[in-house]
Amino acid sequence: MNSLDWAVLIGYFGVMVAIGVWSHKRVDNVSDFFTAGGKMPWWLSGISHHMSGYSAVMFTGYAGIAYTYGVTSFVTWSFPIALGIAIGARLFAPRINRLRSRLHVASPLEYLKTRYNLKTQQALAWSGMLLKIVDVGAKWAAIATLLSVFTGVSLNQGILITGVITAIYCTIGGLWADALTELGQFIIQLLAGIAMFVAVVAELGEFGGFFGVWDEPELAGHGKPLVGPYGTVFLLAFLFIKLFEYNGGMLNQAQRYMATANAKEAARSAKLSAILWLVWPVVLFFPMWMSPLLVDAKKPDGSDAYALMTEQLLPHGLLGLVIVGFFSHTMAMCSSDANAIAAVFTRDVAPALSARARVWSERKGLIAARLTTVVFLGLSMAVATQVNSPTFKDIITVVIKWVAGLMGPIAIPMMLGLLRTFRKSGPTAALTSWAAGLFAFYLVNYPINDAIDGGVALQFQVSIPLAVSLVLYVAIGYVKPEDTPERDALIERINTDDDGSRGAAAAVPAPAEPRDDAARAPVKD
Repeated sequence: MNSLDWAVLIGYFGVMVAIGVWSHKRVDNVSDFFTAGGKMPWWLSGISHHMSGYSAVMFTGYAGIAYTYGVTSFVTWSFPIALGIAIGARLFAPRINRLRSRLHVASPLEYLKTRYNLKTQQALAWSGMLLKIVDVGAKWAAIATLLSVFTGVSLNQGILITGVITAIYCTIGGLWADALTELGQFIIQLLAGIAMFVAVVAELGEFGGFFGVWDEPELAGHGKPLVGPYGTVFLLAFLFIKLFEYNGGMLNQAQRYMATANAKEAARSAKLSAILWLVWPVVLFFPMWMSPLLVDAKKPDGSDAYALMTEQLLPHGLLGLVIVGFFSHTMAMCSSDANAIAAVFTRDVAPALSARARVWSERKGLIAARLTTVVFLGLSMAVATQVNSPTFKDIITVVIKWVAGLMGPIAIPMMLGLLRTFRKSGPTAALTSWAAGLFAFYLVNYPINDAIDGGVALQFQVSIPLAVSLVLYVAIGYVKPEDTPERDALIERINTDDDGSRGAAAAVPAPAEPRDDAARAPVKD
């Protein structure tokens, strides 16, 4: 990097902070901070949903997969995400929006207190927060790894720089700041991605051009959709996992659905995000597929290939723009995760721990939300410094194995609990499926994995916990149904069309609010 690249990077950081300061004026209460007051346009929600779904891990961990295996990086990652979101546009997005518009909640987990009970809500909230700390820690480590390649700063210095900048804008501006910065980041990413695509295509002439390049020996097998550990079972498992994760199971995407004005707008935002996931990653991945022809990765997993190729092909200025694109991914995801976890702690956990939290004024609620955001980011940055330790092994292990494997047991009670089909599954089904899924993750990843020669295949490491949770949640609901009038009423409220066309459902009395303090008028300072 030279002074021009640094100017681009510093200018980007300055714009992000400025957006946060401007967004601060739009945040008057907790609802504004966590769900934009339900005033976010569907197209902004869709872009924000897309941008908050992936980070610099794409340019490190998944770049390594693309360097080693080729197009399977797209087939087994962004394609199932696009398909999962497209399904969720009809199945989950409208229902999640109604949590805010009809139940007036600000956290995706608030409704669980009425849908199940307080114990279930707390179990899912605490485990979700802990998982997110690890997940975001991996994202910080990914961007710090890239930063070290370009600038020579240490891993910890890179974590500190990106974490502090993100903390400033997302803490003061809330979800509005997240969405607006993500819009700007999408534009930057668009320019950077196209620049890198064009630069790589220009280099392919000596290898036979765009179509002839696939015959090169360095790209042997790169055109096959399913290779190595990423086979059919992995693809199906990943599709099922991403159906839950990217439609709200990891909380931050759920907020994008909640932020739109109504259920129809939420569905439109999901469809836009699905289209972006189907089209845009192809542009980003293509240079990675070609990277074996252009660079020799120094790391065994190839995770540094994209960064090395960027340095080699792009002039200064454009190099800085691509580095900004790396930051845009990570900061988009981490800031949205921080906002989601702050919502869960402020709205779900704190009121269960303290009677004072149940009667927080709007001002005190906002202060608590901002402090929680800072604490979460600090904890995730601390975890990031350990991401390459023997416990986590490496970045892609954390993202694929830990997050994909642990997300299912947390997301299944939350997501399936929205649907009429599973109305008989109550607290027993939710808690049992959650606990058994977590235990299954431990078994297949540690005792069983260590006992088997060669270990448990990756697809089973990530799919077995989800399968165990799903089977138990459904089976226990039939064996021990726990539907009650109050729970049925809640489900009807979030399953009824906005126009109230289902008369019987519209006549169902409203259930008790998901939080004890939801019906209280806010205390003014």
